[in-house]
Amino acid sequence: MTRILFVCLGNICRSPTAEGIFTEKAKRAGLSHLTIDSAGTASWHAGKPPYGPMQAACELRGYDLSYLRARQFTTQDYENFDLILVMDQSNFDDVENLRPEGRNTPVKLFLDYAEGTNLTDVPDPYYTRDFDQTIDLVELASENLVKQLSEN
Repeated sequence: MTRILFVCLGNICRSPTAEGIFTEKAKRAGLSHLTIDSAGTASWHAGKPPYGPMQAACELRGYDLSYLRARQFTTQDYENFDLILVMDQSNFDDVENLRPEGRNTPVKLFLDYAEGTNLTDVPDPYYTRDFDQTIDLVELASENLVKQLSEN
């Protein structure tokens, strides 16, 4: 079983969008052996659903995020997941700063899987208000990751 965790700052925009979209794409590809979750490096929104405008934008594209609830990233996540995908360099640094000694779980930028874009960070739509850009980038990276996992 492969266990993947998506991480952003508050776990209300980017990482739940990645969780929801990747889950749907993996299901369509028949990848039933995956465990998928998301978390935020900050605790501000713990227990809350994804940001309303983000949910609405995803729903327009056929993705339901309403069942998701925010949680904070913990050091236990290094043990519980095989791959941690972060939305930007700041999240990468925050997650790496929490790495327990002896844990070698890979942490990567999610857009490492988004061939064809010159971006390394998924811009935060909470601030940019560009929800469609976030969905476009997450779809691209998700499709490539699903393809890679299907080949393995």
